[in-house]
Amino acid sequence: MPTHVYLVLAVAILAETVGTSALQASQQFTRLWPSVLVVLAYGVSFYLLSMTLKVLPVGIVYAMWSGLGIVFIALIGYLVFRQALDWPAVIGMTMILGGIVVIHIFSNATPH
Repeated sequence: MPTHVYLVLAVAILAETVGTSALQASQQFTRLWPSVLVVLAYGVSFYLLSMTLKVLPVGIVYAMWSGLGIVFIALIGYLVFRQALDWPAVIGMTMILGGIVVIHIFSNATPH
């Protein structure tokens, strides 16, 4: 398996994170430049996500993309937008990360 597929997936996750952050900043698409960034970032993210599907199963790719996206957006929400995270949210996101680790270490669905 080409190792660059994980780099492509990482950039897709980063683009999705930028797009979702811009979505918050767009204030329901009432601000032009954050709205433009939403469309561009999601476009890049979905394109790169589709490239990873040539090598990895869709369920595994989507689990990593959405799971890491959730965690990164929650951190950005906390750090940038001052949105509170309570302990159940932190524990839930830790479990999401744990699930991704379990997939990579123990699952035969992804090449190791």
